[in-house]
Amino acid sequence: MLAPSRILRTTPAQAGGGRSREALVERAREAIEEGSRSFHAASLLFDRPAREKAWLLYAWCRRCDDLADGQDHGRPAEGPAPEGRAGAERRLRAIRLLTERAFEGLPTADPAFDAFGLVARESGLTREMAEDVIMGFELDATGWRPRTEADLARYCYHVAGAVGVMMAVVMGVARDDGETLDRACDLGIAFQLANIARDIGEDDAAERCYLPVDWLVEQDIEPGQHMKPHHRRELAAMATQLVERMERHEAAARLGAARLPFRRRWAVLAAARIYGAIGREVRARGTAAWDRRVAIGRREKARHIAAAFWEAVKNRPPRPDPMPEWTRGSILIDVRMAGPVAKPPMDPLPDES
Repeated sequence: MLAPSRILRTTPAQAGGGRSREALVERAREAIEEGSRSFHAASLLFDRPAREKAWLLYAWCRRCDDLADGQDHGRPAEGPAPEGRAGAERRLRAIRLLTERAFEGLPTADPAFDAFGLVARESGLTREMAEDVIMGFELDATGWRPRTEADLARYCYHVAGAVGVMMAVVMGVARDDGETLDRACDLGIAFQLANIARDIGEDDAAERCYLPVDWLVEQDIEPGQHMKPHHRRELAAMATQLVERMERHEAAARLGAARLPFRRRWAVLAAARIYGAIGREVRARGTAAWDRRVAIGRREKARHIAAAFWEAVKNRPPRPDPMPEWTRGSILIDVRMAGPVAKPPMDPLPDES
């Protein structure tokens, strides 16, 4: 027998979907500790309010990435393999639906999305910011690859630059402070360029390539053959291009870090140094860069954290000359020209068969 409509109640909207903040922060801490040791090390330098918000945002990013790729903390998930393009579209639809519920303060049954709802409410994150990041997961999930440098710039923005913008807002940067947000975007792009350079071999094994097709054509490399031993010199040259771009964005990001309170500035500079070291080690190894994965050990991280401390104290970063060619403004023109952010579908997902 159905209950009379007068006694039915709607689900109350609450930031965090009704979960306690303490529980969400603890789950988010576990996520970043397992998912990224470098980010976790840098986050410990934040003051507590910024640290907890950074963890909450990271938890959503990590969970979206895993859902889009059918993984668990960046590793293959147990169970059946992802079910092709149709499966990718369904998972992306789920990401958008759960993110929208999080913005509405409705429970999502997923702590990472509830965490995002909480930090979005506390920090003033917007749906447009979230959609810019989700579009990066969509590119990866649908097997996209860049043809030009402009394509690579847009990819780096979606998967990392847009995250940098959200992280800056979480750290208290005003949404209308375009200059500082531009520099936060630069930091994210620098991180991604370092990742691409380091992971060329791993990406190839996963049938992915983030080197622009135009670069491969210039180097006279056949499609899908860039990891062959006879192309290692050309591959090292392209990795050097990536690292040189990384260094320009890294240097520009320091200008934005200079505007942050001391502990937040220290954390950002430490992260920049650690990820910059990854890129520079790839370049230094040359043709041997992909024989084993580049990693920054604990002692080296500690040295970078100490150096970042004194850099944060001095706080006089030089302006790079030239500034990065890729800018948030120019990239966003391309992104917005593609059309307005679509309202996410809110109809229920079909049951698993």
